[in-house]
Amino acid sequence: MEMDQSAALTQPLDQVVFAVIDVETTGLNPDLGHRLCELAIVRGRLVEEPQTLAQYVNPERPVDPGAYAVHRIPDEVLWRAPRFPEIAAVVREWLEDAVLVGHNVHFDVGFLAAEWRRLRWPPPSCPIIDTLALLKRWRWLPRYSLGHIAHALGIPMSDAHSARGDALTTWRVLQTMVRELQRRGITTLGELIRAQGGPISWPLTRWEGLPAPLQEALRHRRRLWLRYLDNQGRATERWVEPLDVSQGYLIAYCHLRGAQRTFRLDRILEMHLGEGAP
Repeated sequence: MEMDQSAALTQPLDQVVFAVIDVETTGLNPDLGHRLCELAIVRGRLVEEPQTLAQYVNPERPVDPGAYAVHRIPDEVLWRAPRFPEIAAVVREWLEDAVLVGHNVHFDVGFLAAEWRRLRWPPPSCPIIDTLALLKRWRWLPRYSLGHIAHALGIPMSDAHSARGDALTTWRVLQTMVRELQRRGITTLGELIRAQGGPISWPLTRWEGLPAPLQEALRHRRRLWLRYLDNQGRATERWVEPLDVSQGYLIAYCHLRGAQRTFRLDRILEMHLGEGAP
């Protein structure tokens, strides 16, 4: 059941169910085909002991060296983990009737939105709170990384740069900030949203302006034949299974390479649909 947001805005903050989320990823940009590889959700009311979900996710692609240097999750662990479609329903249940919270939450919801798009699911209808936005408006600090914030607020950290550890730290940051804001007269969810600077929305999916064959392939999971100009200026031909389009890139499983690849839309010379679903 989706949250009735208009009614939720009048809820006292002590009665609101929050779902604090943190993800670790294969790289920094979901628009280039990077995916989440670990996810954690800490859920509950701030006056209660929360529940925690933590799960490795098979990203179906290797982890970039820069991302591995941060979270240290090896590919061989991730290959044995469930793929996101296998846990999507559980993740959705943990977000239902809750306010989604993250630290620099645009990063987390960007990766989650990309997974929903791959499943052709709309994102959940829930308000979104960013602890980073709250802190920047209400607390001056020399740095706003999660570790520096935890140190400044006297919050103990464990398992930094793991999804579970960072989600628990963000939960404690949220608790601290809500208590402080309540003392300043901010007592309802609507007031908390205004305190962060206004509502935060999920990234939008806009496939309407794409070529008709590509729209059809995305919406109905059809194979697509491409003639594509590669980085060396050579025209190649291949069959792909489109997964998503974002920021001028097609993300697809490429049968020529046997792996997920990204394709610049302005380098696609020709395309046509295959027969039936992949």
